[in-house]
Amino acid sequence: MNRCPLTLSLAFVVLAFLNGCGGNAPVNKDEHEKHTQQNTGGVSEHSHYPVQVIKGYPPGSYAGLFPKPPGLEPAVAFWRNTYAVWRRSQVVFHDNRHMDVIYEVLTLPGYVAEGLTSEQKSVMNARRDYWKVRLIDLENKLRYQVPLGPSDQQLVAKLESTGKPIGSIVSGASERVRGQRGTRERFKRGLEISSGYDLRFREIFRNAGLPEDLVYLPHVESSFQPAARSSAGAVGMWQFTEGAAKTFMPDGNTLDRRMDPFASAIGASHYLSHAYKKLGNWPSALTAYNHGIGGMKRAQRYMGADFMRIVDYYQGPAFGFASRNYYAQFLAAREIVNNPTVFFAEGVAFQPQGASNEYFAREHAR
Repeated sequence: MNRCPLTLSLAFVVLAFLNGCGGNAPVNKDEHEKHTQQNTGGVSEHSHYPVQVIKGYPPGSYAGLFPKPPGLEPAVAFWRNTYAVWRRSQVVFHDNRHMDVIYEVLTLPGYVAEGLTSEQKSVMNARRDYWKVRLIDLENKLRYQVPLGPSDQQLVAKLESTGKPIGSIVSGASERVRGQRGTRERFKRGLEISSGYDLRFREIFRNAGLPEDLVYLPHVESSFQPAARSSAGAVGMWQFTEGAAKTFMPDGNTLDRRMDPFASAIGASHYLSHAYKKLGNWPSALTAYNHGIGGMKRAQRYMGADFMRIVDYYQGPAFGFASRNYYAQFLAAREIVNNPTVFFAEGVAFQPQGASNEYFAREHAR
């Protein structure tokens, strides 16, 4: 939940909370959402993602509705590569709107840790500026019909691979250059950790009448790190802010349990149930975990319930790169987790079920 050492009680018993969860969110207010935005607009009340019920789920539950529209595949493929192909020593320079336009995959110098050295940051920034200048130069050459050299022609081919007219896609391309570090090592470690939580998380979402695949969300939020903290003040594996925790977590989060993976999973089930009821489809409900329920309601008022129209055209405040890509990241993580040997041929050291309790105790003791 886009992104205080706390004293937690390890005597927390998940089933006690599950008995009180059901499938209903405990609130009906939007003012406690993670992000607030200011927009108004017309409303279009149609949905391309109708509710379905699959045998075996509790009555009235939501089942497996995580469609992948063809227009989203370039973004999903980009995040599959980010999670499972590109390493943390690599920086991918790409177009932040046309995710299949990859300018370069740069390997940073020296040993590359989770954080970058000042030298590595300088190299990354300099290379991003290089591509900005190249694209400005290309745009000017095309505008004034200057003959293109071989490197210019290669760049045109990259842009034309999107299927869009070169004149439209090169316009503003220099402002869309973005650098993305690979996260293969981090994602693999999260995959190993997640196996120790999987059964209990699935039980929480199943008892709430929600699709069990929602257990994959911490891969996007925190790589399953219980003590994760974001610059926006979100805490824990499920990345709750204080305001969202007070509204959606058990007991109003009277004792701050945001670093408790199980209490936070229950809070996530409350939030996502509420988001789905407000928004009517899972792509929008999951995006609301990043952008806020009110923010996605405003997007639907402008664009209708067609999720791809929102991704492609919505220009609301704070609906930037992270929000546009959040659902694609979830789909990419879901595909990798369901096919780990395809993406990590060297093998994954999965934790045994129940190992999460020991890991959580060890991490909290630090």
